[in-house]
Amino acid sequence: MSRKESVDALRKKIDQVDEKIVRLLNQRASLAQRIGHSKKQGKEDVYVPSREKQIFRRISSLNRGPLTPQALCSIYREVLSASRSLEAPIKVAYFGPEATFTHMAAREKFGSSATFIPLPSIADVFQEVIQKRVGYGVVPVENSTEGVVTHTLDMLVESNVKICAEVSLEIHLYLLSASGRREEIRRIVSHPQALAQCRRWLANQFPNLAVAEVASTAQAAQMAAQDKSLAAIASGLAKDHYDLQVVEANIEDCTTNITRFLVIGDQEPRPSGDDKTSIVCSVKDEVGVLHRMLEPFARNSINLTKIESRPLKEKPWEYLFFLDFKGHKQEPRIQTAMKKLEPKCLFLKVLGSYPAAV
Repeated sequence: MSRKESVDALRKKIDQVDEKIVRLLNQRASLAQRIGHSKKQGKEDVYVPSREKQIFRRISSLNRGPLTPQALCSIYREVLSASRSLEAPIKVAYFGPEATFTHMAAREKFGSSATFIPLPSIADVFQEVIQKRVGYGVVPVENSTEGVVTHTLDMLVESNVKICAEVSLEIHLYLLSASGRREEIRRIVSHPQALAQCRRWLANQFPNLAVAEVASTAQAAQMAAQDKSLAAIASGLAKDHYDLQVVEANIEDCTTNITRFLVIGDQEPRPSGDDKTSIVCSVKDEVGVLHRMLEPFARNSINLTKIESRPLKEKPWEYLFFLDFKGHKQEPRIQTAMKKLEPKCLFLKVLGSYPAAV
């Protein structure tokens, strides 16, 4: 058999598999519609983070290759997104504009079938969720290189929204311009966080070039598209969205450059089996109080994944402590630790228990 005949035969088999996939996808979608009808009758949420996490874990365990688990989960993310859109439309606000890393995180979590609404500030995202004009919001909370996003922490304290899920996104930064030619660049613009994440690279590659901060990486890309003398540090999504050329790719100083984003809403997800809880508290200003605050977690074998302090605005030299730890607030060991912690605190608030990022 010739090579051409062999390829033709294999393509016919692929066509047959595609027919089965299409039939099965529509069968799955019909079942999702029936679930959506039941949810509507019971006034349940369409987006269920714990169920989504369980599906991804199950799909990964069933996988025998050659597709990687990441590739398979990417496919299923769109399957779940399309299925949810048949149950009910989902509106998601995010800290925009379009083509920012927060936009990428929102798409990563909800897939392309959701309706995404860019907003100019983190406070605006929270307000849209509070007013129930959207079902969910996506905001950045910390970067592995540059630390926490203080605006997000402040809004979590001030509002009554809940953390429903989290997204960890590997950040790759691109130097983009209209022409893609280094010699035409006279100034570089980007968001302060992005500039900080490639500070050493910029000092080495463009030591004498002016660098300016703007409101977002997407705004930087938009400016570069309009001015050939400008280069923007932005995402790969911004490159495509604003029709820019790559001057240099992957210019971040740290190869493990990860930003964590939070999904906020008004629901409290059920346990998924792999969860995280976030709290904020303040304690009396006493010797050894931080040790006593952390002791209940150690005694109950709870793994703290983050502790962050923020000054209280109205009380100089007093602090709020933000803690993330493994486990769901419904677990007995978490409840025991929280009961021990509460009397030690002047203020204690659970920000959410939610599935840990994949």
